[in-house]
Amino acid sequence: MSSSSEPNAGLIETRLTNPTTTSLILLFTSLFYLLFQYHSIRKPKPLPPGPKPWPIVGSLPELYRNKPIFRWFLSLPKNTSRGVACVRLGGIHVIVVDSPAIAREFLKKNDAAFASRPVTMATEHSSGFLTVAVNPWGEQWKKMRRVLASEVLSPARFKWLTNKRIEEADNLIRQYSGNIIRKMMFNRRYFGEEREDGGPGKEEEEHVDALLGVLSMMYAFCVSDYLPWLRRFDLNGHEKAVKAAVGVVNKYHDPIIEERIRRWRGVGGGSPPPPQELEDLLDVLVSIRDDDGKWVLSEEEIKAQIAELMYATIDNSSNAVEWALAEMLTQPHLLERATSEIDRVVGKHRLVDESDVPKLNYIKACAREALRLHPVAPFNLPHVAMSDATVAGYTIPKGSHVLLSRVGLGRNPDVWDDPMKFDPGRHLSDDAQGEVDLMETELRFISFSTGRRGCVGVQLGTAMTVVLLARMIQGFEWSVPSGMDGVVDLAEEENSLFLAKPLEAHARPRLDNVGLYMK
Repeated sequence: MSSSSEPNAGLIETRLTNPTTTSLILLFTSLFYLLFQYHSIRKPKPLPPGPKPWPIVGSLPELYRNKPIFRWFLSLPKNTSRGVACVRLGGIHVIVVDSPAIAREFLKKNDAAFASRPVTMATEHSSGFLTVAVNPWGEQWKKMRRVLASEVLSPARFKWLTNKRIEEADNLIRQYSGNIIRKMMFNRRYFGEEREDGGPGKEEEEHVDALLGVLSMMYAFCVSDYLPWLRRFDLNGHEKAVKAAVGVVNKYHDPIIEERIRRWRGVGGGSPPPPQELEDLLDVLVSIRDDDGKWVLSEEEIKAQIAELMYATIDNSSNAVEWALAEMLTQPHLLERATSEIDRVVGKHRLVDESDVPKLNYIKACAREALRLHPVAPFNLPHVAMSDATVAGYTIPKGSHVLLSRVGLGRNPDVWDDPMKFDPGRHLSDDAQGEVDLMETELRFISFSTGRRGCVGVQLGTAMTVVLLARMIQGFEWSVPSGMDGVVDLAEEENSLFLAKPLEAHARPRLDNVGLYMK
């Protein structure tokens, strides 16, 4: 047996050690490995988790079953526990983010890929895609961004308009935020006649209501934005409402703008009048020329950009201040600390002005905390993916809309200790000399956003918010009215993030110089 098996063993050994056979084995092994690696690399990353979409319409039916819609969207990243969620509406993927780390991947690491804005029915009517904030990425956006940064919201222009802002701060009455931007833009406090008590008349109230109406519908998850063929039916009445609100805004803006253009540029293409002195931002926009002496902005661009600046400034500062005061009334020691800082930095012989802002760190910490805990809107303005991208290990298809959750970021328990507590001290540096900034570059909450589409009006927004809050605290001792049993209702509106009930508080003058209240 052993002698007869030896030839077979030798044959097997010869076959296994044949050089050609060995090379073939190695070649096939290598090819198999490379093929495996190729498929591993080419295997697409998954979409972020989210509700399973229906064919064609995606999750649009959920918009009718979950009202208010924005609160359903706010809940999605929490439901996935991943800090990000994906909802398909029609043919568009909507990505919702409440993780600061993932938000930074979108707007810092991959900022260039997400620098556009979606085209929607409301932004078409409100801007004509001629402006900065809501315009998709392109040459028109670049042009208007240059104009705003260099001519309208530059540090030099900000300083030039100081007196107009202080004038409105000295008249600290209703609709302060609207009054400031209107004074800067049109050199007037109100449209129409003011009331006997100095407050806004019916025309001004109509104007502000229209501005707020446009804002509420700007990115309101309108069904036709995801299924454009439905737009002709205006199923939920969004387009009719947007047109009406924009029409009111234009009714007040357009005659002033048209008259100013005639004054600066002449009538019917004739010779323009001699150079005039600039009085406000409208003059600035109308009078800009290029190196060849041609007017830089068309009448349509001027109208659209002025309206957008009004939308952008009408409510953020006042909302933050109202919430800050409401929260501080529930913790009187916060008001005491804020008052002490103002008395130390400014005193009682004059009112707070913008030059005091750098030194009022605790006041800024209170404003910053209000922006964190009580943002004016549930999401930042949406970003659009201009190409396929991979973020946080997930595929983000080209054309996706990316929403950073202001609420989810600012109240994220993984980032903030006791996130629902109003605690300005969390924003103060251990370094007593460190200056507090309302800007949050790390996207732990959103005040002015960041990146290419970040707000260019940070300096203006900061000044408006801090001076308003500081003067309210400097000028008055605040307390809860006796009929409210010492309780301030901090509930939010169901359909917005505003206070459900306007803040009611007892204000007692605390400055000795009565004249300061009579400006």
